[in-house]
Amino acid sequence: MKKRALFSVSDKTGVCGFARRAAELGYEIVSTGGTQKALAEAGIPVINVSEVTGFPECLDGRLKTLHPSIHGGILAQRFNRDHMAQLEIHNIGLIDIVVINLYPFKQTILREGVLLEEAIENIDIGGPTLIRAAAKNWPDVVVAVDPSDYEGILNQLENGGVPRERRFELACKVFEHTAHYDALIADYLHRQAGAGFPQTLTVTYEKAQELRYGENPHQPAAFYREIGGLQGSVAKAEQLHGKELSFCNINDAAAAVAVVKEFEQPCAVAVKHATPCGVGVGGSLPEAYTKAYDADPVSIYGGIVALNRVCDAAAADEMAKTHLDIIIAPGYTDEALETLTKKKNVRILLLEDICEPIPENALDFKKVQGGLLVQGVDRAPFDPESLKIVTKRAPSPGELDAMNFAWRVCKHVKSNAIVLAQGGMTTGIGPGQVNRVTAADIAIRYAGDRAKGSVMASDAYFPFPDCVEAAGAAGVTAIIQPGGSIRDQESIDKADELNIAMVFTGERHFKH
Repeated sequence: MKKRALFSVSDKTGVCGFARRAAELGYEIVSTGGTQKALAEAGIPVINVSEVTGFPECLDGRLKTLHPSIHGGILAQRFNRDHMAQLEIHNIGLIDIVVINLYPFKQTILREGVLLEEAIENIDIGGPTLIRAAAKNWPDVVVAVDPSDYEGILNQLENGGVPRERRFELACKVFEHTAHYDALIADYLHRQAGAGFPQTLTVTYEKAQELRYGENPHQPAAFYREIGGLQGSVAKAEQLHGKELSFCNINDAAAAVAVVKEFEQPCAVAVKHATPCGVGVGGSLPEAYTKAYDADPVSIYGGIVALNRVCDAAAADEMAKTHLDIIIAPGYTDEALETLTKKKNVRILLLEDICEPIPENALDFKKVQGGLLVQGVDRAPFDPESLKIVTKRAPSPGELDAMNFAWRVCKHVKSNAIVLAQGGMTTGIGPGQVNRVTAADIAIRYAGDRAKGSVMASDAYFPFPDCVEAAGAAGVTAIIQPGGSIRDQESIDKADELNIAMVFTGERHFKH
């Protein structure tokens, strides 16, 4: 039987070169629609798939290759005499190479304003069927779905054939490709239906880069990007300077970006080990950064700083005074870059839409052994109208402003979390403790003398009045917390005793 190669691609990168060299190797080239036209215009001898099937393309091109004369030639096992005899009886020729990439569904749904009907039309039917068939019969059929594989396949064809191991690798790539494609379709349609959490969840990401290692050098790691929904995320950031990002760098930078989105004023957020260590807002970026630095000058060393304004020369001069691993901002002046790039190890990231809010339908995933926890992202804003003043003394306007600030930061601190703040900066942060009083003690110890006059935010209610007592002893003047404990009154009474204003939000911010 004659050798045949089937070509049908949406992405025509390199396809003419592949087909031409395959034809020179004696393959009859079979193709469809736009691919056939491109090959013919390039002077490559090509026949339409309808000449093989004896049936014309129809239904506006929806039906072209779903035919026994095509799939029989792909699926027949060459070692199986019965298969080969059936091909001869039905006059079906073998197809030895299948070169296909699918309708651009991803590119279609990422276009702004795309209609459901247009997305549906870009769901490929014949393509996935063909490449799955070719991959199933990988010992006999070479299948290519990625233009980057063309050159290697051709070189092997010209030098004795594609080895068995390589054919298997190409087949594996097909099933990764179709799984990714179908997961995109399922996710898009599910979101269009607005049906909540699906009964079965299949997620798909694209590898952005291999990482040197994970959290520790003995852990292999990679970074994958979502399809769409990248706005305002570290996954979209452009690196302008510095060493390659590490696993921990990306994780920490994501934490810093999440906090900086909370504020409209010029803001600087310092993060260490995925936890805010200093947050400041002010009338200018240099003022905001100085506050973030002063909040914890020890922990910021080797940390990550996120800014919500273009980094100017004055802010860069301040940041250059200490060692930072990463700076991420929506822009940099030339003078700022000149200053910052003098430090060869600092990683400088550009994220122009860093202030873009997290999409409303965004999901948060937490992997546990044997399963996956899925939830909506904690997008709850600070709502001053919903606050319940529970003490005899109401907070002053200045205390309310400080509560607003502290509550926004507290949302991003690991539970149990306590945040002290005043004057547009954090003064002490107690993160991730197994009991709340220890978190309060840590925050108060970090604050030192600055605890006096600060407000305190707690991510969850006080089960006992001990945190209020510690706050009063440190000079804290107001507390914001969710409330909801059966012993709330004990904390309220203690606050009244110490002349501390306390408000309940009715909403907690656990972060585990």
